[in-house]
Amino acid sequence: MRNKLNVLFICGWYPSRVLTNNGDFIQRHAEAVSLKQNVSVLHIITDKNCTKNIEFTSKKTNGIQTHIAYVKKTNSRVVKLIQFCRAYLILLKKVKPFDVVHLHELYPFGLFALHLKWLQKKPFLISEHWSGYLTPKLKNRTFFQKIILNLITKNASFICPVTQNLADSMQHFGLKGNYIPVPNVVDTKLFLPKKKEENEFTIIHISNMVPLKNVPQMLQVAKKLEIEIGAFTWKFIGEKIDGFSSLIKDLQFKTANIHFINHIAHKELVKEIQNANVLVLFSDYESLPCVILEAFSCGIPVISTDVGGIKEYFPHNFGFLIETGNKKELLEKIKQTQQQKLATSKEMHAYAKSNFSKEAIATIFSDLYNKALKIKY
Repeated sequence: MRNKLNVLFICGWYPSRVLTNNGDFIQRHAEAVSLKQNVSVLHIITDKNCTKNIEFTSKKTNGIQTHIAYVKKTNSRVVKLIQFCRAYLILLKKVKPFDVVHLHELYPFGLFALHLKWLQKKPFLISEHWSGYLTPKLKNRTFFQKIILNLITKNASFICPVTQNLADSMQHFGLKGNYIPVPNVVDTKLFLPKKKEENEFTIIHISNMVPLKNVPQMLQVAKKLEIEIGAFTWKFIGEKIDGFSSLIKDLQFKTANIHFINHIAHKELVKEIQNANVLVLFSDYESLPCVILEAFSCGIPVISTDVGGIKEYFPHNFGFLIETGNKKELLEKIKQTQQQKLATSKEMHAYAKSNFSKEAIATIFSDLYNKALKIKY
């Protein structure tokens, strides 16, 4: 048996003391890869509470050796760049010898991947999750940034966006390279189907509740649903009710139970999904939301706007894809979910396990690492 490879994750996003859930989908990628390889993480983030210019932590989290640098906040871009580079070089000395780099977030952390390729001859892969590359919301970049982005992608062994749609958008943006989409990870041993109790019809929405998620529009649909079917429960998980209490008061719900639940741990989230009848996303744009894959793993159908690469991993009988902003269609599909026979929970879970489990993703990335290193089986 070949020895395990040593893989260095360089991450622009990753859970830390500043943002405890930022980039948790990258953490799940790291945990998946660690089933077959040795993984270390290098992450740098600005911390307004830093008393020193740079503070360092190194600890093992969920089996991953994690090295994080916290940089003191500054309004100077030049100072910030210098501090980030200093932090990177110091963290690099803390990392055990590695064979291959796995980059998460193309810019600016891709500069560190280039440094390692050019000076240490370490090949690198890129995983990209950022919906900002999607054509409808394509962000403006300076001419200099576009040159750097192209330099990074051209030097990568593989570029692995989470969907083909994101890959197409990145190439449309002019980023050339060897694209192989690899989806997000689901802990299919945690997100399991569960027999439901005979409670009232329950809808669930999980997000950070930013404007593009269209929570007010979903609340308006909830009011119309109440008028048509009477009692049901709709849980909004990820934010407190504060920003929506005025609208809820105006809508005057009588029989519908509308609950807002602040962010909860993964184990608690599993219970909420398992006890729901349907997950609803009504976003203006997305890449590949982990919550959809987690719902499938729990055997729960999904209603989502047909945006980003969602349809690439959405079997026809697992729920419904609807037009962006179409509240009437959302209402009809919620009612249809109550009536139409969809795939069984067992079928949904089996699909999730085959495509998004830690084992499945670890196998894909391990194969790409070997190809990048030109290791033959």
